[in-house]
Amino acid sequence: PTRKAFGDALAWLAGHRPDLVVLDGEVGNSTHTEDFQAVAPERFVQMYIAEQAVVGAQTGLQALGKTAFAGTFGAFLTRAYDQVRMGAISRADLRLCGSHAGVSIGEDGPSQMAVEDLSMFRALHGSTVLYPADATATVKLVATMCDLSGISYLRTTREATPPLYGPDDDFPIGGSKTLRHSEHDVATLVGAGVTVRESLVAADALAADGIAVRVIDAYSVKPIDATTLRLALEETGLVIVVED
Repeated sequence: PTRKAFGDALAWLAGHRPDLVVLDGEVGNSTHTEDFQAVAPERFVQMYIAEQAVVGAQTGLQALGKTAFAGTFGAFLTRAYDQVRMGAISRADLRLCGSHAGVSIGEDGPSQMAVEDLSMFRALHGSTVLYPADATATVKLVATMCDLSGISYLRTTREATPPLYGPDDDFPIGGSKTLRHSEHDVATLVGAGVTVRESLVAADALAADGIAVRVIDAYSVKPIDATTLRLALEETGLVIVVED
């Protein structure tokens, strides 16, 4: 699961970045911030179910020069939106991870399903919004977030997703990955995170019927890879966005 890769990445970075601190909203066993706590407990802050306090403390820590990450369920970050919004106005460097996003989380129920989070964070001035489809992309993007300015948001998935990328793949901010491509594509499926897998399944089913479609992993939701999307529209004539 990309939520597990997020925790693994933070635990690995703990040994490389002494400025790294992580805050948790009492869901560390689900977001896997507990993996960071296990290796760097002195740089882990448990704020319990007080998301506004999480972001407030995070804002103070980054003002002291710390590289501060905070993790909770994506749905719970709606409670702290005013603090995040003020962080953007204050030019704070806040690195947030929202897990258990979308309807794909299934049995956790609708109260846990973040469906507003992508639009919420995209609306912030100067924000970066990332939605990796596999563990490799997640680790690379977490490392990149350490050096991003402003508000950055990483959306992670509850369930396990199959590996799509290798250790040599790069994930620049503002980029995308084209996973299916041919000269005969009649449409483009654009996914991110868990919907990339569903787009690939759909592409394979269509291919069995002799219908070729392009598949794009838009892991960088903001800034979006507009050049690749425009080219796909020009070449295939139809772009279908698959959201969760």
